[in-house]
Amino acid sequence: MAKDERIDSLELALKNEATERKFYLDHAQRTDNPLGKEMFLEIADDELEHFQRLKELHAVWAEKGKWPETVPLQVKGTEVKDVLKKFVDSVNTSSKADVNDLEAVRTAIDFETKGQKFYGDLAKNVADPVEKKFYEFLASIEGEHRLSLVDTLEYFQDPAGWFRVKEHHHIDGA
Repeated sequence: MAKDERIDSLELALKNEATERKFYLDHAQRTDNPLGKEMFLEIADDELEHFQRLKELHAVWAEKGKWPETVPLQVKGTEVKDVLKKFVDSVNTSSKADVNDLEAVRTAIDFETKGQKFYGDLAKNVADPVEKKFYEFLASIEGEHRLSLVDTLEYFQDPAGWFRVKEHHHIDGA
């Protein structure tokens, strides 16, 4: 992948991360659903960290035209699974999700699906093993977000049924 292609890809990634973070913050503020609020806030925090790392990469690529040697490229893992686990432990089957919550989660699932593919494609198109690993890691985080949002959607659609399934898995260790 050429320098200009990398810069363009990083600029697109920055735009996407910023747009998604705003989306998650807006919906965290709008919803009264405790799981939705916590899930949206957690993913918004993850997106901010992705944005910061990508911004550092963009600055180095724009200036030097190569993968950075000194920019910290570690990105913390996501804690979206912990949000779901805490919620299972709370056994709150009375939370209501409105139509806007359902639509927001469906839109978020689409964001994360596209993000996973985008970062996966970037990883396939670079030769530097550290750069490849970085993009693969971002793709895996987007995948975890997507799976957690699918789980959240299932909860929104049938809270009692969702808890029955989750409690069963929790009890038998699965």
